[in-house]
Amino acid sequence: MKSSLRFRLLAVLIPAMGLLLSPAAASATAGITHDPFRGITNATSINWSGYAATGATFNSVSASWVQPAGTCTSKDTYSSFWVGLDGDTDGTVEQDGSEVDCRGGSPQYYAWYEMYPAFPVNFSNAVSPGDHFTASVTASGDNFTLKISDTTAGWSHTIHKSLSSAAKSSAEVIAEAPCCQNNGDILTLTDFGTVHFSDAMANGSPLGNSHPVKINMIDSCEGGTCGPNKDKTSALTGGENFSDTFISN
Repeated sequence: MKSSLRFRLLAVLIPAMGLLLSPAAASATAGITHDPFRGITNATSINWSGYAATGATFNSVSASWVQPAGTCTSKDTYSSFWVGLDGDTDGTVEQDGSEVDCRGGSPQYYAWYEMYPAFPVNFSNAVSPGDHFTASVTASGDNFTLKISDTTAGWSHTIHKSLSSAAKSSAEVIAEAPCCQNNGDILTLTDFGTVHFSDAMANGSPLGNSHPVKINMIDSCEGGTCGPNKDKTSALTGGENFSDTFISN
């Protein structure tokens, strides 16, 4: 049973052990991470929106989505879209996804993988709004295979990593306000309009079969300056499809 209050303190960031980059991968991104669930309740969070399943051992998760366009102002903002194992009830997350960040008033699009608490690793391949992504994370013991494909642009990556501390206690399909700069607060969410997730699966079955919790991102911070962020998650249809919609303040 999940606790009704689950504030997550940011885990200490440590270098990845045995980090091997594919030829098309860039260096780790200092200062920004896609970190575990920071919950107000089971169904509300300051950094996650989407669906998370718990209560079993999860060895695979996958989904597809269309990269949304970011609407930028003069403020720097950040939005991530990903699939992953762990992070809802523990301190690791094995995940891969795409991003739209606004920096200097312009949107920046890219894809990445992360074995949190190690820093994310960004791929150098070009990403554009409207690109169709498919991503998965599969576990076999302590070994993880992370796959991501931009079927519109025609590129894909498969990453093999090991993490002995991973509990494999949850599976997620998430839109996230990433973390952290300076004091560890959640960063301001990029206005991405709506992102549509489809074919969401956990352990080879529709995600809905695992009775996931629907999570909405709400306007709350753990101190300092962050957000304000709001994001509403739709109902899960067919056990596999849903959308997340940015809510302006």
